[in-house]
Amino acid sequence: MIPEIPVSGLTLILGGARSGKSSFAEKIAREAGKSVLFIATATANDIEMAERIRKHQASRPPEWQTLELPHNIAHHLDSSAAPVVIVDCITLLVSNVLCSLPEDTQDDVILRHSQIEIDELIAAQARCGGQWLVVSNEVGLGLVPPYPLGRIYRDALGFANQALAREASRVILMVAGIPMVIK
Repeated sequence: MIPEIPVSGLTLILGGARSGKSSFAEKIAREAGKSVLFIATATANDIEMAERIRKHQASRPPEWQTLELPHNIAHHLDSSAAPVVIVDCITLLVSNVLCSLPEDTQDDVILRHSQIEIDELIAAQARCGGQWLVVSNEVGLGLVPPYPLGRIYRDALGFANQALAREASRVILMVAGIPMVIK
């Protein structure tokens, strides 16, 4: 059974790797029958990632507009954004923010930069309106990362997911391709 997704507002779609998050968001967007803006946050830092990005691009309908934005998403959007917006994904967005900072950046500064990015994204959704489908990994269910950078990344993404969930009208957790309504 597919949960009812609001036709306006923010829907957060969480899950583990390969849980069906992106496919679910794309299915909802296709079924909306409206113009879609797909915001991709991935960057091709190696050959394998470049191939993944190419496959994702090829799988999207050609009429969908795509913006490839590793960060600062809100600065590229205005009220003329499509009625359906997919942001795929917050997981890479937070990683991109973290990697854009100098290596010796203090944890509180990293968290603040991540929080600013998410706050601006939430404000952009409120300003632009429409139906937003925001995809993110749930990383808080696994082991504690054994190194400091991994721990601060997990914390930043966890805080980002919490902020998005607070603002979302619907939160879906994907498990093995099955959507479960959390909120």
